[in-house]
Amino acid sequence: MNTTPSATWLPGGTVYGTLLNFQREFALWAPQMNEPPYKSPPKAPVLYVKTANTFTACSQSIALPAGASVEVAASLGLVMGAGGVTGIVLFNDVAIAHESYYRPPVKTRCVDGFLGLGPECVPLDQLGGLNALRELEIELHRNGVHKQTTRLAEWVRDAATLLADVCEFMSLRPGDVLMTGTDCLPEGRRELVHAGDTVEITAPGFQT
Repeated sequence: MNTTPSATWLPGGTVYGTLLNFQREFALWAPQMNEPPYKSPPKAPVLYVKTANTFTACSQSIALPAGASVEVAASLGLVMGAGGVTGIVLFNDVAIAHESYYRPPVKTRCVDGFLGLGPECVPLDQLGGLNALRELEIELHRNGVHKQTTRLAEWVRDAATLLADVCEFMSLRPGDVLMTGTDCLPEGRRELVHAGDTVEITAPGFQT
């Protein structure tokens, strides 16, 4: 699978992803949230880590494991500086398709190369601040065909709320990145890709 164009930006710290932060997917999972093992909806953000081995520069190929169903999704990342969020990056969050969030998703999400990096970190003030991010829509194309529009107005927690809730139980250091989640398609899954596919992610104010 390929991404495009050339990248110059790399994360300077740990990249954290967020699960269930879009209204559609949260609603689809709601009936199961009161069942074992948790028996109630999550009260804090549900996070996972994208380890450094997953980082793939824009325009570089991502090797897909043989026989695995692999899905892609667009996400927006908050890049931390010394005084808070300093910039925003687009990501292609790649994962092996799986049915459960009950186990830490390391095996499905931390495969080598499974985080496509946007080519730039856009300064937050250039985008109008955290509250303005809700106005953004991110488009995902596969092989030049539009497959999904992610509307950030449909976040469960907007960027400022998510950041504040995460910082209640852990510290984010300069260089760390907090991804704000990925949305599912109407049927509950994410876009599947195959060897040879090209994925492009676009949003106003960002390079593809």
